[in-house]
Amino acid sequence: MTGKKDRERRRARERYERQREERLQRRQKIRQRIGIGAAAVLVLGLVAGLTIAFVGGGSPKASPSPSKKATPSASASATPASPSATPTASTIAEPATHCAYTKSGTASKTVSLPSATPDYKATYTATINTNLGKIEIALLNSKATCAVNSFVHLASADFWNGSQCHRVTTQGGLYVLQCGDPYAKAAAKLTCGTSAGSPGTGGPGYEFNDENLTGATYKTGTVAMANSGANTNGSQFFLVYKNSTLSPNYTPFGTITSGLDILQKVANAGVSCTYNGDPGDGAPKEKVIIDSVTIKKT
Repeated sequence: MTGKKDRERRRARERYERQREERLQRRQKIRQRIGIGAAAVLVLGLVAGLTIAFVGGGSPKASPSPSKKATPSASASATPASPSATPTASTIAEPATHCAYTKSGTASKTVSLPSATPDYKATYTATINTNLGKIEIALLNSKATCAVNSFVHLASADFWNGSQCHRVTTQGGLYVLQCGDPYAKAAAKLTCGTSAGSPGTGGPGYEFNDENLTGATYKTGTVAMANSGANTNGSQFFLVYKNSTLSPNYTPFGTITSGLDILQKVANAGVSCTYNGDPGDGAPKEKVIIDSVTIKKT
């Protein structure tokens, strides 16, 4: 009898221990789900904060960033591509032999999609012909093939002809001239508006993924893609006239070889209007008109 009672007590303890272990595992899973959810909420909150900061064309005070300005109802001029639509930057081997361009948003000037098969072996140089002189750029085709392929395509389509560079930043660790939106018409007096159709809210009607971000820095002479978030590259780009502090979120695709003095002259002239009242971020007082962008291929 005693032995039977001992066995029953032992089985009861074992059942208790199993149930206890199951409860602990369930609690652990719940905590993990809560942790993941909290992290997702935090990330979304940060993204929302950055989006709000860009409404009005301004920059976050702590870490200013070149960006397509957001429209009141959406981010910049286009909807980010679905992650499954194109490969992420981390999966693109450079030089890329295939590029994916996804239709998105309304083009500020009609243009076709670039070819999906870039000439990844070519060497390209670009010349931005402006009313203030020429800005010459060595394009990094072996490191940002799809960005270069798009840039060459848009230049060949005269996409930027007759547009202005719509934004200059002059303080806070960010020293860039931003260009690339035909909404900023050459004859217009730029205002620092943020509604749809305002200079800085436009693009080519397509987007493509980031490249060349590992270890990316934005030193003097860097040319990089502006964006409104990961993998939302379009037609806007920025030219760095002084070493700038930026997180590696903007695809560097070129290096200025001539014309830095033009950028510095524009920066020294200051702004004609400001985004969010920031005196170091606004439309250039010294108008920069892009007459054409020519490409030399070797």
